[in-house]
Amino acid sequence: MKKFANSIVEFLKEEDGPTAVEYAVMLALIVVVCLAAVGTIGTESNKKFEEVGAAIAAN
Repeated sequence: MKKFANSIVEFLKEEDGPTAVEYAVMLALIVVVCLAAVGTIGTESNKKFEEVGAAIAAN
């Protein structure tokens, strides 16, 4: 197991520059998708709360 961990550490040392850029791009894409999802969920839940509130007020 230690040999496997050492091989991973060596690989990461060899690919520092490109790997860091790739991870930064992936992280940026994940953040954009999360923000879009949260915005959509917020909008849809707001619509549902307004619908429920109107139904309650009608009774």
